[in-house]
Amino acid sequence: MKFVRYHVRHETLYEYDQVVGESHHLLRLTPRALPWQRNLEHHLAIDPEPSVRRTFLDSFGNRITAIHFTADHDFLKITSEFWVELRDRPKPSSNSVKVAWERVRDSLRYRADRKFSPEHLEASAFRFVSPNVPIDSRYAAYAREAFQPGRSLVEAADALMKKIHSDFSFDASATETFTPVEEAFRARRGVCQDFTHIMIACLRSIGLAARYMSGYILTHPPEGKARLVGADATHAWVAVFVPDFGWLELDPTNAIWPDLEHITLGWGRDFSDITPMRGVLLGGGEHEPEIAVTVVPEEEFRALYADGETYLEEPSQ
Repeated sequence: MKFVRYHVRHETLYEYDQVVGESHHLLRLTPRALPWQRNLEHHLAIDPEPSVRRTFLDSFGNRITAIHFTADHDFLKITSEFWVELRDRPKPSSNSVKVAWERVRDSLRYRADRKFSPEHLEASAFRFVSPNVPIDSRYAAYAREAFQPGRSLVEAADALMKKIHSDFSFDASATETFTPVEEAFRARRGVCQDFTHIMIACLRSIGLAARYMSGYILTHPPEGKARLVGADATHAWVAVFVPDFGWLELDPTNAIWPDLEHITLGWGRDFSDITPMRGVLLGGGEHEPEIAVTVVPEEEFRALYADGETYLEEPSQ
């Protein structure tokens, strides 16, 4: 089985206009352990040192680091750095590929006398409205071109992914972090977060279960150009529930099925469940984070970090 290894460095810097007297933050920066993803080593550096630091799992199984500051501070720097190993993701079996989408929709519907299997019960949490994803006839109508009567779920979901990729333009200036999905849908422009929310809204609006995937993607510098430190970003994509298989991942921003270049941090109902960092402050004034992300294949690591700007060395073989 083929595998690849990546070094990921995610730096976040806040420089506050005013002194912060106290603050609480939740960090979702630890990659998930999955059958096709192995977290080899993870280092989380926090400056200044928090008064309290603890870790726990949220309701979706994502690892959270909670930090609490009680001393005055005028900046906060958080560096998450890890080595991860990826192997080929499993693909749906021939039987799973043939299942009609209406059959899956009907299997997820609530009925007073119905007993759900554990996998259907888990999937049901991702079938309804969530803070950033509405359910509406507009999204159902948009999805209908892909979800023709009797068409298999896998084929239809793939077609919807490609339709969104074709119909929408990537435009980093068109939306902000909390732009409502309705605005991005109407403008036909946005970023990976918008395309993911739109696809989830479409799937849920026709009765299917879909979740928001958060992580990183390997980017490729222009031909002849070197990889730049800090030039990457977090990434988002979709997973749709396929009975007797699990969760099929689809990336509408790139119109591909994630595999050896997508690194998973975690998942939730939408972005609000899996924000890499969020918190509350006493003080601080106006402030915007400076974020730098670098995803580098193992074979490029030595050249890129020859100056020693890393907490972690190469993993042992």
